[in-house]
Amino acid sequence: MSITIHGHVAPGFEAVVDAMRANFEAGDEIGAAFALYEKGEKRVDIWAGHADRARSKDWQEDTLIPVFSTGKAISAIVAAYAVDQGWLTYDTKLAEVWPEFAANGKEAVSFGDALSHQAGLPGFTEAMEPSDWFNRELIEARLAAMAPMWPLGEGSGYHPITFGFLADAAIRRADRQGRTIGGLLREVIAGPRGIDVHIGLPEAEHARAGEHVLPPRPPHLGKMNAEKQAAFLKAWSSPGRRGAAEWRSAEFPAANTHATARGLAELMDVFATGGLLRGERLLSETVVNEAMEIRVAGEDRVLPFDIAFGAGVNVNRDSGWFGPEPRAVGHYGFGGSCAFADPVTGLSGAYVMNRQMDVLAGDPRAIRLIEAAY
Repeated sequence: MSITIHGHVAPGFEAVVDAMRANFEAGDEIGAAFALYEKGEKRVDIWAGHADRARSKDWQEDTLIPVFSTGKAISAIVAAYAVDQGWLTYDTKLAEVWPEFAANGKEAVSFGDALSHQAGLPGFTEAMEPSDWFNRELIEARLAAMAPMWPLGEGSGYHPITFGFLADAAIRRADRQGRTIGGLLREVIAGPRGIDVHIGLPEAEHARAGEHVLPPRPPHLGKMNAEKQAAFLKAWSSPGRRGAAEWRSAEFPAANTHATARGLAELMDVFATGGLLRGERLLSETVVNEAMEIRVAGEDRVLPFDIAFGAGVNVNRDSGWFGPEPRAVGHYGFGGSCAFADPVTGLSGAYVMNRQMDVLAGDPRAIRLIEAAY
């Protein structure tokens, strides 16, 4: 098929355009975008294809798309901001700011533990309505009362949705103004700079949002256990029954970030440059390094991977998910989206698309683009 790639490519990065074209020619895309920054300078900003399932609307320069768990990396930036401001440390026990959370033996769980999927709360085992996720107070009360599904210190178990509620509950309580993760992103980090990344998409922006197409089959989760069931496979494991408009407007910091590739790549530059955003210091280098430090590594209880987590980001090691540099960090989202940052080369980038594939991490389309960028 013939595909027109729109946008900007700096000299020397033409291979990225070839990689994008190869993804489309393989029949693996409907619409997609990729962006790359190098030490704060935009090197690649390209897009192609269609924003809707019917292929009647072209993907535009400002098309927004839900990136699901890729947004966890953005929540990690907001969490780092909270630490940098002195509201919390990564060692702060959640129960210090949220006393109810100490119930059922969770008094030792720290902010850093929650951000690295070690809190033991990957989902709910007791039946609930999918629409209950839209009731923040109810979800927080259930998380506070719940017993962990495994002891603290015995590895990670990916928290697909609850990650965002735990992080948000701590940050909101620690911030004297009581701002949410989405609110801080809007008011302090992305919004004032016009960076097109949203946790809680304003209704006025919904018309820019593309439609995503579900994967052809569910992703492979490996040998089943109770943690995987709670995280992914219960009828209530993810938010539902409220409609697309309400889902876009809600704040699920782990699961419904809407963004352009450009916006994600620019925000991830914070991790690639030791805390700088547009040449200005957003975070101290010390806090950035703490955020990217491996907090837990090994076989995850929920994802079928040997994986390493920092404070809200995956650490590359030898996975090849985020290029060749072991210290690179990032996150994938359901269906294939990806954002990454490499503190060694100063590269940060993002891939977004609307045709989802049955992969949990390391989507071949994203890897093809990242490898071409390097």
